[in-house]
Amino acid sequence: MNRTNTFSVTVKDSGFRACGLMALLVAMLVASPASAQQVVVPDNVGVHAAPEQPLPFSHRLHSMAMPDCSTCHVNPEPGHQMTFPENDTCMQCHAIVATDKASIASLQAYASSGKPVPWVRVYEVTPGVTWSHRPHLEAGEQCETCHGDIRQVDVVSQTKGTLAMATCIGCHQARAAAADCVTCHAWPTDRQLGFEE
Repeated sequence: MNRTNTFSVTVKDSGFRACGLMALLVAMLVASPASAQQVVVPDNVGVHAAPEQPLPFSHRLHSMAMPDCSTCHVNPEPGHQMTFPENDTCMQCHAIVATDKASIASLQAYASSGKPVPWVRVYEVTPGVTWSHRPHLEAGEQCETCHGDIRQVDVVSQTKGTLAMATCIGCHQARAAAADCVTCHAWPTDRQLGFEE
């Protein structure tokens, strides 16, 4: 049997399998929101070096003692950003843990002064984008969806393509959420465009 005949026999014999695969693909396209939770933000195409932080911090090491991200990162009103931990949160452990380390002495100095540690934000919302953590958290999104498994890294950098518009649109479409321009971008007024109102 030559190659062409083998192919035609295979296609003919797998007609029922092809129908089954087609039905599966259609089901995936109109998937329920529960299965849409499988959408994950792709990795960043380019390399983004981690910003230099005022103190060394390992999410991998600390995640062993923290039950979830919200232990340290809270979402106060109006809910746009997750916060960095308060000095008091850090000092609950570091008043007695690893106090002989220079970095913990620096942390204790911040705590004593009442000044927050000036952590550098890794992911910044792009100018012109209106975005908030709050509706995403209320929709049941997990931190890992957009930021990857931070619990496994020592130094956080922009490893995920969270800031790409295609990522946002793809995720919204997969979850049947609004994806029109004004969802994320404020429509400019005539004054902003240089015209009088």
